[in-house]
Amino acid sequence: MTVRRPVSSRMRGVVASALAVLTLVLAGCSGAVEVDSPDVDARTRAACARFLDQVPEKVGDQARRKTEPASAPAAAWGDPPIVVTCGVGMPDDFDAFSRCQEVNGVGWYIPEEASTDQGSDVQMTTIGYRPTVRIDLPAEYRPPADVLVEISDVVKGTLVRTRRCF
Repeated sequence: MTVRRPVSSRMRGVVASALAVLTLVLAGCSGAVEVDSPDVDARTRAACARFLDQVPEKVGDQARRKTEPASAPAAAWGDPPIVVTCGVGMPDDFDAFSRCQEVNGVGWYIPEEASTDQGSDVQMTTIGYRPTVRIDLPAEYRPPADVLVEISDVVKGTLVRTRRCF
């Protein structure tokens, strides 16, 4: 015969609190990343789908996460998230005189101030590929070399080159 001792209300409270904290922690790590969804035509959406089908499960040693809305032409990894969005426009500050940095044969526009301030978040946008791809990289993952190499390989292998880096 087994004798059960009654569980105190204090112990129930401790267990309930621990479960609540664990639930919040797990939800924070596994929740979907909210992304902007550019308005793209059917041709761009198809090209972006081919691109996103080829992005790796890990980028910069960070595991892939779900995105919201799920239909957005985007992918995300890690916490804080590295976000890649396909079908975007060029940044407002990009012009004919903007510097192009080439990584594995893919041209990238990286704003000048982001190149000098390694402690800031950065947006990096492809130059000369259609559709255009943007990487939003939190400062925690700087410098961006590994991420640029991994994504450049997929850009080069799946998207249409329209011009060389200038």
